[in-house]
Amino acid sequence: MALDALNAWRVAAVAVVAGASVGAAATVLQRSTPWTVGDVRVIAAASGPAPRAETSESRFAFGTVGTGHSGSHDFEIRNAGDQPLTLRKGATSCSCTVSEFEATEGGSPDGSLVVPPGERTTVRVKWKGKPPGGPFRQQVTVLTDDPRRPEMVFVIEGMVVPTWKAKPEVLSLARVTASTGGTAVADVYTYGTEPATVTGIELGEGSRMADHLTLATEPMSEADRSAEHGATGGFRVVVTVKPGAPIGTLRDTVKVLFAMPEAVEAELGIDGTVVGDLAMAGPGWDSSQQALRLGTVSGKTGLRTRVFLTAKGPHREAVRPTVREVVPDSLEVTVGEGAAIGSGGAMRIPIDIVIPPGSRAVNHLCSQQGPAGRIVLDTGHPDSPTFTIPVCVAIGP
Repeated sequence: MALDALNAWRVAAVAVVAGASVGAAATVLQRSTPWTVGDVRVIAAASGPAPRAETSESRFAFGTVGTGHSGSHDFEIRNAGDQPLTLRKGATSCSCTVSEFEATEGGSPDGSLVVPPGERTTVRVKWKGKPPGGPFRQQVTVLTDDPRRPEMVFVIEGMVVPTWKAKPEVLSLARVTASTGGTAVADVYTYGTEPATVTGIELGEGSRMADHLTLATEPMSEADRSAEHGATGGFRVVVTVKPGAPIGTLRDTVKVLFAMPEAVEAELGIDGTVVGDLAMAGPGWDSSQQALRLGTVSGKTGLRTRVFLTAKGPHREAVRPTVREVVPDSLEVTVGEGAAIGSGGAMRIPIDIVIPPGSRAVNHLCSQQGPAGRIVLDTGHPDSPTFTIPVCVAIGP
């Protein structure tokens, strides 16, 4: 009996010690672990004088914004402490930016800002609605020297809605004949508070097809407009290729300016091919893209190649090409004498292209960074007086 009592006392003593240890560990954990209030990271308060960053709002719901449109909101940060508060810009989501802090005192050269005790500053968050639309939630971070809140996260959320939508987005003019031309149509639906009013239409900057294309807009019928869910207005874009357009690829953009009531600019692509009695063939010719692909050429060794212009139809013997323009100018282009093919139903004309050794470096690889080069020929053909050969080439060291 005495032994059982002694063991019971030992168990009780161990339990008391263990309970005290667990309680102490929990106290330490509670004091050292950060916790979160909304989107503001908070750490247990430090002793002694310190800055104290406070805000009454860390989240803003803007409702809706149209694609391509921008918005902004001001968040206020107060220094409720008894020491100056230093703020710095932290990370931002890809769609949000933070403007310079606006405060009672100016910022320092390193981009930080000091807010005196009792004063406040404004953080302006800007965002832009990006296609295709849908729910939007982005955030920005402000870093502080408040030991309780080393960072403050401000959240912007809402819905991005389409301002306009084109069907199709690219006007296709596949295999338009040079003798007759062709037409492509796209419907543009708008989603503003009022039906859209077209104020202008033009080709993209630097277009070389201004003399060969006509642009127009037409009203959209109520039946067509109502078939698109949510659309409040709409119009039709009509692009026409005139007879006599140069043979080759047709890539351009058309910009439509309209108000709904705010001003909006819609950009649609134009893609196609103008065909006729003239066609290209030979090494490097890409018939699917209607371009001559020479690739990357060493400027030390250069390049020599030959392609062929084929002429058919009743005016084939009148085709006597001469070089009007070459880009880049380091290409040396020589047109040879044509010869009949087979029974004489077509003529084949050789074109020699040389990149001499020592040519300067250029980039015309038919990319966004390197737009296509070109060889423009005057043909002598009555229906296709000019012929443009897009050239994809880069000359390296």
